[in-house]
Amino acid sequence: MTAIGKIGFLGGGNMAKALAKGFLAAGLAKPSTLIASVHPADKLSLQSFQSLGVETVTQNDPVVERSEVVFVSVKPQVVPTVLAEIQPISSNKLFLSIAMGITLPTIEASLSHQARVIRVMPNLPAVVCSGCSVYVRGSKATDADAEVTQRLLQSVGTCEMVDESQLDVVTALSGSGPAYVFVMIEALADGAVHMGMPRDLAYRLASQTVLGAGHMVRDSGMHPGQLKDGVTSPAGSTAAALRQLELSGFRAAVAGAVEQATLRCRQISGKTA
Repeated sequence: MTAIGKIGFLGGGNMAKALAKGFLAAGLAKPSTLIASVHPADKLSLQSFQSLGVETVTQNDPVVERSEVVFVSVKPQVVPTVLAEIQPISSNKLFLSIAMGITLPTIEASLSHQARVIRVMPNLPAVVCSGCSVYVRGSKATDADAEVTQRLLQSVGTCEMVDESQLDVVTALSGSGPAYVFVMIEALADGAVHMGMPRDLAYRLASQTVLGAGHMVRDSGMHPGQLKDGVTSPAGSTAAALRQLELSGFRAAVAGAVEQATLRCRQISGKTA
């Protein structure tokens, strides 16, 4: 098994913090094996990493110099500047980019020819070791690099290898998906509160309902429509609720959200289709 070594984060945003917390919670890393660069003005991220016992710096060079695996976790519009800055010291490092819309050829062309690159798309539930991640190997990434990537991502949830052409849709579905589900949980709870339920109870029941339904879809092998029918009695309360969802365009709204997020990802990556 390939040793992972020290893990660095270029950027201290929400996803970087989620992964760091997940790696620590899973026992795959210790605070002493993590390092992150954070913008000096980003006091919140600085405090968040420091609260984990992780070393933080305000320059990117120390992260690259002292790490074997480097997560590129800055915002997409900042990636070109950051990669140009670290290019001279990027040889023989494994870079895992979570930057939306920045393609493998773009990243590889911006780093040393001896750098290895893998694009990954995790999601926020990695912070509670329930993430959903995919990855794409770059042209110089080795089997050992893929193994390290899988170990990291599987320690905080599930992990699958995909073709790079799928990454914009993946970003729209599982990358942005937690936000859609949070809105749904909030809406479920709002409905229950409107009908007289205490809000704290409504949030607990709604979140557990979503969690349980997700487990059933993932583990049963049954089509979601079959599972839905199993809850729906003729002329019952669920049937009435589902009719309201259809009348309100719920299905089309959710599918449309994934479509719009995909188009935005393509716009960022310079794609036209």
